[in-house]
Amino acid sequence: MGEAGVDLLIIGGGLGGVSAALAALRRGLRVILTEPTRWLGGQLTSQLVPLDEHLFIERTGANRSYRELRDGLRDYYRRHYPLTERARADPYLNPGAAWVSPVSVEPRVAVAVIDSLLQPYRTAGRLTVLIGYEPVAVSSTGDRIDGVTVREVAGDRRLDLTAPYVLDATELGDLLALGGVEHVSGRESRAQTGEPGAAETADPTDMQGATWCFILDHRAGEDHTIDRPVGYDRMKALQDHSGGGQPMLTFARKLDRNGRPRPTNRLIPNPDDDPAEVDLDHRNMPPTPELWTYRRIAARNQFRPGFLASDLVVVNWPANDYTGGPLFGVPDADDHWRDCKELSRSLLYWLQTEAPREDGGTGFPGLRLRPDVAGTEDGFAMYPYIRESRRLLARITIVEQDVSVALRGDRGAANYPDSVGVGHYFWIDRHPTTGGHHYPGGLPQPFEIPLGALVPRRVRNLLAAAKNLGTTQITNGCYRLHPVEWSVGEAAGETIAYCLDEKLEPHQVVDDPARITDLQRRLSQAGVQLRWDPELRWSR
Repeated sequence: MGEAGVDLLIIGGGLGGVSAALAALRRGLRVILTEPTRWLGGQLTSQLVPLDEHLFIERTGANRSYRELRDGLRDYYRRHYPLTERARADPYLNPGAAWVSPVSVEPRVAVAVIDSLLQPYRTAGRLTVLIGYEPVAVSSTGDRIDGVTVREVAGDRRLDLTAPYVLDATELGDLLALGGVEHVSGRESRAQTGEPGAAETADPTDMQGATWCFILDHRAGEDHTIDRPVGYDRMKALQDHSGGGQPMLTFARKLDRNGRPRPTNRLIPNPDDDPAEVDLDHRNMPPTPELWTYRRIAARNQFRPGFLASDLVVVNWPANDYTGGPLFGVPDADDHWRDCKELSRSLLYWLQTEAPREDGGTGFPGLRLRPDVAGTEDGFAMYPYIRESRRLLARITIVEQDVSVALRGDRGAANYPDSVGVGHYFWIDRHPTTGGHHYPGGLPQPFEIPLGALVPRRVRNLLAAAKNLGTTQITNGCYRLHPVEWSVGEAAGETIAYCLDEKLEPHQVVDDPARITDLQRRLSQAGVQLRWDPELRWSR
């Protein structure tokens, strides 16, 4: 499919791919965007994970285009849903009243907003979206990508796609592997990165666990218990990797990031809580966190009485963080894809039949899967939630020393001369790994995104545009969240537009301070935040 006039090929339709496409399209480029699932939006939609954001997000630390996405999500509910008057008037409307996310919404709403942002360019014939296609081959000549072959996931059709520039916005950094682009995976050693928190040895298969999310409501007095999963006994026997020998299927919480035991979680379906009292500062997490409201995506008390019979909840909990093995880079990766979902299915069955209740009983048979909301036949996500992909060996590698509060003291995060965006999160959020480890993460200062972390050391016409930028396993823990991925993608799309306008390559830009300044001027005009308030700091 060498469509005449295509300027940019974006493989992967997650948040990075979407923001890259928008940036390029707004600069007049013609774009092909591919996505293996039925929905654009990646972790926000096909993976069912509400927006993970930082505490400053309502006033700073996000690009204008990302604010358009957030505003669009809130406005969709104001236009189409019977909200209470208080909810409708709330400028910080949180439809799910989740305490992990300030804008927690149903995935279909996010899909609708994303599609509305892209639709004008589809109508104009400048955007081609190939839904249900995955990359299977990359052709190269020397240090340039010539094209990408994609295959129909549900069929046999193959397309050969070409464009002057290619962005890898896949969830697993697929083009890096297919195209022989230098990259790493798993954990690095201290000798490789110089990071005090790195392990003594490297292991490319020791990756943070993935989670296969699903959506529930609760119908009191009804029995929606699923069939006992085939692998249930095996999943019940699994122990989590955070220490303490806890089984995976339990409300008992894992060790904290300092290795200390934490109190047990609770599950109270459909509490009569006040959405206005939700505390979004994760540092104030209660001693016994309530799982039902954790990633709730529709809180019935945000809507007029009688509209919702039950809240809607996404299950993305420690109990279904799969660490049995990596989803790529090993011969038995397909088995781990299957077991990742089987762990979540087993968690649901355990919740319905064995989970302890506050009244002293066991099991919540009224928990019901919601396939209609998840967009799948079984109520589970279309795709697992990926925390860690292949990572580009880039011109700049972002290391722990650049962001860690513990290492930088009173200083802010590193200032990069080639900053093309900003990001932040509450923690350097490293989850238990497939190698049986739970590494401490620490706290990040509000940080910048250097262009050099998107640019390969060798390949000339490909940029990273998602979680596959040049981080380490440690810094991935704060660079992988929704608004950061969006900013990475937008920076990649803007950079390619600039290169085409100026007849340059990304390597020529990143090596020239004057060109960097010129690109940053364009980014600022487009509403990209390049720096934080120099006085802003983050601490526990």
